[in-house]
Amino acid sequence: MSTTSDDASAASLTYTRVLLKLSGEALLGGDRAFGIDEAVLRNYAQEVRAAVEAGAEVAVVIGGGNIFRGVENAMQGMTRAHADYMGMLATMINAMALQDAFEQVDLVTRLQSSIKMEEIAEPFIRRRAIRHLEKGRVVIFGAGTGNPYFTTDTAAALRGLEIDADVILKGTRVDGVFTADPEEDASAERFERIHGQEVIGRDLRVMDKTALTLCQESKMPIIVFNMATSGNLHRLLEGETVGTRVHWDEAKAAAERVPA
Repeated sequence: MSTTSDDASAASLTYTRVLLKLSGEALLGGDRAFGIDEAVLRNYAQEVRAAVEAGAEVAVVIGGGNIFRGVENAMQGMTRAHADYMGMLATMINAMALQDAFEQVDLVTRLQSSIKMEEIAEPFIRRRAIRHLEKGRVVIFGAGTGNPYFTTDTAAALRGLEIDADVILKGTRVDGVFTADPEEDASAERFERIHGQEVIGRDLRVMDKTALTLCQESKMPIIVFNMATSGNLHRLLEGETVGTRVHWDEAKAAAERVPA
């Protein structure tokens, strides 16, 4: 972000450097059981483009559950480590699909992988990733952490901390964190803010416990929001109340209204 106008735009944002976490399932669209919906990709590309044009620096971590779920296959008899490596390869397929969609809307991107794949991606190098962001490029992190037994939620928390992100944004199909699954329970109430320890205590499945612990140790806020709603990402960056903010502020936790 080198121009004066870009600097002015970024100054108006509440969050200027963000780590956007997307699940692989978010790419399914409709009633698909597996695969990638091109319409969903186009929508995400437009949302990220609007964020970049507003002056934000955006990095993305994508899951691979729409193609392969390591944990589920491990439970069916496959070795967990082997299944997890296959899951990492699935994230790279999604990452490449995102990269192409982003470039179709004239975003400059860089794909970095935690596993060496020189022909299609750069290796993950923290300083290089930060430099790409400073130059206005969207950085996509693939292959999770590069290690089995860790989820892409943990990869998102780790990469968010490594690039000094202001916040981790978890894009989902629902409008935030609820007392129950809103797709199954119509009476579920949405939290506007919630302390991370309550998320863990209620087992609200925002992110896995390893990811939440990493965020807790560094006081990294997490915002869970509906990525499919047009304009949500941009509004969120400008400070509007969108989705649910997961925070680690002990003083504010006691004053928050907690739905029954």
